[in-house]
Amino acid sequence: MENKLPTIKEIAKQLNISVSTVSRALHDNPSIGLRTKMRVQQLAAELGYEPNQAAISFKQRKTFTIGVVLPNLKEEFFSNAISGIEDVAIQNKYNVLIGQSHDGVEREKQIITAMKNQRVDGLIVSISKHTKDYEHFTALQKYNIPIVFFDRVPNLPNVNKVSFNMDSGTREAIHFLIDKGHRRIGILNGPEEMKSSRERTETYKQILIKKRLKIDMTLVVSTDLTRESTEKAMQHLLSMKPRPTAVLAINDYVALDAIQYALAQNLELNRDITFVSYANLPITTYLQHPPMASVEQYPYEQGSKAAGILMSLLQQGDKEGSEEPVQNIVIDGRLVVHKKENV
Repeated sequence: MENKLPTIKEIAKQLNISVSTVSRALHDNPSIGLRTKMRVQQLAAELGYEPNQAAISFKQRKTFTIGVVLPNLKEEFFSNAISGIEDVAIQNKYNVLIGQSHDGVEREKQIITAMKNQRVDGLIVSISKHTKDYEHFTALQKYNIPIVFFDRVPNLPNVNKVSFNMDSGTREAIHFLIDKGHRRIGILNGPEEMKSSRERTETYKQILIKKRLKIDMTLVVSTDLTRESTEKAMQHLLSMKPRPTAVLAINDYVALDAIQYALAQNLELNRDITFVSYANLPITTYLQHPPMASVEQYPYEQGSKAAGILMSLLQQGDKEGSEEPVQNIVIDGRLVVHKKENV
């Protein structure tokens, strides 16, 4: 015989009270006396009663689900960010629906549409590296679906976002290399359409001007973050005369691909060429040839703060006539040195 979950009607029948009284008692309504409330809740526990979440969602016009759209969960940065998002969501009794764009614009749009159709209460997004048009995000305004961006944020005014302080992180990394005696510093940058790539380049130029070092923009090479693209960029940098003695890479994965290419060219790491990168992934601790240093970008904190903003927006949405001010949280990085210079 199939066991069925008990209903409010069954609890009401056994206690000989109305269904509405049982419902209010289960929701700790102050209009219900303490004795009745305890009887209802005790019987509900004994019977193994579970509330109908679909009915609750329908009544409150909420699904208690948020969507998260990001490039790739295989990247440790984003898996750490998801941990931060989930921790905050669970504390607020929200479920998390995750979609990976794999850096495809059309796939990103499809996921956004699917999540809208799933009636998520809000979205947290790190955009794909090729996203230039933001209409699929702005269109959600008419559905009252709030969005918070993190890490890879769009170049849009008046959006809620959490981002890394690219300027301060880049300054710390380049000053570190200059202090080590490097004067020709190459950059393995991201795609030009990425906001962070443009910020990194601008800071790089400002530092060289301030230090009265020659600006050679052929030392700044865009990559699409794949191994093939990184190897092609490294081939260009190493063919230069004189070649750069140090390279700043957009993230640890790009740095590791670049390091392998340099080693294959019989270059000695931290003597012939030095690498510094962003992200500071834990895996670098266990590698034989890590970058000399990485800029910690605190993905968990970025994720948790983005989720915190979204929870605030959703709670504010329950209050008529109130509007939450736009939040722009910028997180400072920290340079972490992995290996000392050999010479």
